[in-house]
Amino acid sequence: MDSQSCLKEIIENRKSIYPKNYSGKEVSQDILDQILASAQFAPNHKKTKPWRFTIISKENLPHLCQAIQSKYKETTPEHLFLQKKYDDFANKIGVTAAIIPIIVQYSDLVPKWEEIAAVAMAVQNMYLTCTANQVGCYWSSHPIFHQLKDYFNLQDNQECLGLFYIGDIS
Repeated sequence: MDSQSCLKEIIENRKSIYPKNYSGKEVSQDILDQILASAQFAPNHKKTKPWRFTIISKENLPHLCQAIQSKYKETTPEHLFLQKKYDDFANKIGVTAAIIPIIVQYSDLVPKWEEIAAVAMAVQNMYLTCTANQVGCYWSSHPIFHQLKDYFNLQDNQECLGLFYIGDIS
């Protein structure tokens, strides 16, 4: 298959695959590294490279889950708290092979929307790389993730735009 046909097929097959469809198996470190590396090729104005991506591996996901559940419990009024949603965080993370927090770092060199757009393009590259490797992925932008500033040790000019779930779908 020529490169144009290959690219067309990958773009047309790109989709969000939710954690409920993950097998719970690991995704190789080589593929995780490819996913992360592909993000670096996203266009960005003035070469600010505003994305700050790191892989949270399977063994560290329980800590992230605990932080999310704690923040949800702490910030949700009792009458709005849903045990199902609380449990859902653990269920989704439990079958996920890795998570990449989607962090933007604002440079003040360009408008914020341009840096958010650059991060979104980097995430699209990660989506395409997952598709090419037949790996499931999903960008979740639950409002609780914006409140994890302390957990991720974010600076004042940084913001969490969501979590990029990665999972085996074999």
